Amino acid sequence: MNYELFCTFAREMRYFIWFSYDGTRYHGWQIQPNGVTVQQELQRVLSMLLRQPTDVVGAGRTDAGVHARQMVAHFDYDGSYDMDNLAYKLDHALPQDISVERVERVSDDMHARFSAVRRTYHYYIHTHKSPFLRDYSCQLHYQLDFEAMNRAAAVLQEYEDFGAFCKAGSDVKTTLCHIYAAGWHQTSPTEWYFEITANRFLRNMVRAVVGTLIEVGRGRMSMDEFRRVIEQGSRTGAGESMPAKALFLERVEYGASPDPSQGGEI
Repeated sequence: MNYELFCTFAREMRYFIWFSYDGTRYHGWQIQPNGVTVQQELQRVLSMLLRQPTDVVGAGRTDAGVHARQMVAHFDYDGSYDMDNLAYKLDHALPQDISVERVERVSDDMHARFSAVRRTYHYYIHTHKSPFLRDYSCQLHYQLDFEAMNRAAAVLQEYEDFGAFCKAGSDVKTTLCHIYAAGWHQTSPTEWYFEITANRFLRNMVRAVVGTLIEVGRGRMSMDEFRRVIEQGSRTGAGESMPAKALFLERVEYGASPDPSQGGEI
């Protein structure tokens, strides 16, 4: 065989996996030494189907108990495999709490993490006991001023440094993020969700933002105090971190080229 042709044929190509998962029983996305993770399960099944060790790189890390309606991971593969068939087999071989939508060829410089330009999260709350919401929404037992919470949410777009909402001790190079949109949406008389879109998120950031907005909604923090929390950059000044079970990564959006500045937590 012609050597150049062989090299072309054997060259690894990059693929994106689009999938979702219920994070209830997982210790987050990233492989851990003493807990089952989503990345671990995906790599295990993918390696079995491709008959070779195959690493997957995710769009970012979600914490233990956090869910994803849309997550993306990439892998490199130099063999021949029908990707529609691979998606079908992956979906059926993975546990019931992980679902694969599709596997597709992408350009070799696309990166599941660094090429992502926007990420959107939802955080769900309800104020009336419901057996159908208890595992995926946070029940609150007090009234909230959602107009005040939305005014505070709009303030987030005026800032870029969100160290106040970053988990203490996190190993991050920068706490700068660009928030494109943030606000509360009501879906029933007793149900709401908070939606936030940004280029990147710090570890534990969304749950800390929600906890701080709830302080505003309860009348325990003024708008000026909310601004000071952001400007002072101290995690101790912000609200509590809300439970993970109500947090969903809703979607990941991509640009054309990898950008290492997009590489924070999601």
